Amino acid sequence: MREPGAAIEVQFEPMLENRLDAVLQVEQRAYAHPWNHTNFVDALQSGYQAQMLVAGDIVLGYFVAMQGVDEVHLLNITVAPEYQGQGWARVMLDALTLWARGQGAQSLWLEVRVGNLRAMHVYESHGYRRVGLRKQYYPAGHGQREDAVVMGLHL
Repeated sequence: MREPGAAIEVQFEPMLENRLDAVLQVEQRAYAHPWNHTNFVDALQSGYQAQMLVAGDIVLGYFVAMQGVDEVHLLNITVAPEYQGQGWARVMLDALTLWARGQGAQSLWLEVRVGNLRAMHVYESHGYRRVGLRKQYYPAGHGQREDAVVMGLHL
C-alpha cells in the first residue's frame, strides 16, 4: 500500500491470461463468491473487453464487459479491498463508458447484489438508474440466493 497522500501513477492494461493469478488474488479477497479462473478465461477467449487498472505490478482493479448489438453489459468490476474508497471504481466506470460510446453502444447494463449498497451508490452517482430486479440471481452461501438489482445507463 502507498503512503496517504502519496502520488500514484496508474494505467489501464488489457487483462491477459498471464496476469490472471494477480486478478484472481484480488477477486478472492474482494468477494465471498468470486469468479474463478475458468470464468476469466472464458471471458477473455470470448473477446470481452477486459481491462486492468494497474500501478506498476499492482492490480488496483479491473473490469470485464460484454458488447452486444447496441449495448454493453458490465459483468465484473472490482477494486482491490485495500484501494477501495479512493475513487478507482469511478475511474474504471469512466473508461468503460468511453469505450462503450466508441463502440456505438446506446446503453450500459449491470447487475448488483441488493445488499451491496456501497456499489449501488457508486453506480447511481455515475448516472446509472435502477430498472429492474432479478430474483435469486446470485449465490449467497448455505444454499441461499440473493436478488440482483438491474441498473442501466443511457449513453
